[in-house]
Amino acid sequence: MADVSDLKIQEAYLDVRSDKSDTNWLLLDYQSDRSDRLVLTRTGTGGLSELRDALDDSKASFAYARVTYSNDKESQREKFILVVWIGSGCKVMRKAKISVHTADVKGVLRVYSIEVAARERDDLKEDPIVVRLRKAGGASYDGI
Repeated sequence: MADVSDLKIQEAYLDVRSDKSDTNWLLLDYQSDRSDRLVLTRTGTGGLSELRDALDDSKASFAYARVTYSNDKESQREKFILVVWIGSGCKVMRKAKISVHTADVKGVLRVYSIEVAARERDDLKEDPIVVRLRKAGGASYDGI
């Protein structure tokens, strides 16, 4: 089991979800290579591009982000995504534990529209994620 008891994680989660906050993502990393304790490493206001830059190829991490997009000229939608990052240099034992630890993380970062399994930074490009969010959102009148 992953230890997700750090109160800063819950505070950051609520901050990302808040309409009154500019914070739109958070990043959780393991405290050390041998630890199963997750800690809040960073938060940001720069969207998915800033989150992509914060990821470390040698680590496995979890991220939570608010994605804002428009369906038409009149409306904007905000949806949340859970990101499971496994960098190309991540150690084998850490990779093996990720699927079990993801369930623990989902217990804290509870509300999201889609889960994004990211192995490369390009997996977090905004346009394909918005397409997935639109599909997950139900009725679509623009042919997507």
